[in-house]
This record gives sequence, structure tokens and C-alpha cells, in this order.
Amino acid sequence: MAVDYGALLVSQLSFYWDVHLWPRLAGLTDEEYFWEPAVGCWSLRPDGDGGWTLDGYGVRPPSPPPVTTLAWRIVHVATAMSTRTSTFFGSFDDNSDMYDIRHWPPELPGSAAAGLRFLSDEYRKWHDAIAELDAEALERPLGARGSSFAKDPMAALIVHINREVMHHGGEICLLRDLYRAGVR
Repeated sequence: MAVDYGALLVSQLSFYWDVHLWPRLAGLTDEEYFWEPAVGCWSLRPDGDGGWTLDGYGVRPPSPPPVTTLAWRIVHVATAMSTRTSTFFGSFDDNSDMYDIRHWPPELPGSAAAGLRFLSDEYRKWHDAIAELDAEALERPLGARGSSFAKDPMAALIVHINREVMHHGGEICLLRDLYRAGVR
């Protein structure tokens, strides 16, 4: 029996999204989005120019890493998908890699509603792009666009993004549970 590994990877992501993560995000408020459950949280903050920036972006996180807000986690997950979609399925015709700042979204979402739209939009783009890959494309090395992961196949990147969505999605759900329980 032949296994369609592409369909398996996509269905893993879809199932987690449809059953575990997306339903748990209903009703997210701005207060909850920016809630800081601990001193020294990393969050999404105004940048002074009318936009938003992620704390810690572009720096190596301390050990242990700081607690983060829902806003930070949601934007992190969305940009993980966004930058990879732009890099590997976008219209760039140069050899920019997945860490090139030009793959970063031009604006970050400064409200819960905008954050959920951003997350949903980037999930859909990533999902639809990887769902189109055949076995040959899944096995093809990432090449220069994969930076230090150039020799890894596209399937390895998809597994990584699935892990990111599930790992951080679980943290997002836990933060919502703590917020609703009144942990302040």
C-alpha cells in the first residue's frame, strides 16, 4: 500500500486547526490578546510610527525564554507560516532565504480581531500551498531559500511548521484557559 505523505501532513495540520485550535479562539478580546500573565512578558507593542512590533524579534531569546502574550504567540505562529509561504510559494525571483526581512509581513495586527484574521489568512495560504505539492516536490531539497536547512526536503519544513502550529497553539489555548480562570 502506498502512503500519500503529502495528504497525511496536510490532514494533520487541518485536523489540529479545525478541531483543536481555531474553535478555541472564538471570542478573543483585545484585553485578553494583550494580557501579560507575568512580569517581563514579551508581547506585540506599538512601534511609535503607528505600527506594531514583536518583542524579541531578531534577537536570541534568553534562557529560559520569557512568558509571552496571546498577541505574541498568535503573531509568531502566523508569521512562521507567512514567511515560509512568501519564501517558497511567493513571487520572489531572487535567492532570498526564509529569514530575509522582505518576507516579513508589512504590518502586524494591533487588535485581537486583526490578529485572528492574520492568523486565519496565513494558515489558509500555507495550507493551500502545501496541499498542492506532489511527492517529488515534498522530497526536493529546500535549496538556498532554506538557508542552513538547504539540504532538508520540503516535507521537513512542513513537519516543522506543523509542530510550530501545534506547540504554540497549545500554549495559546492554555493562556486562554488561565485568563478565563481569572489568573492575574
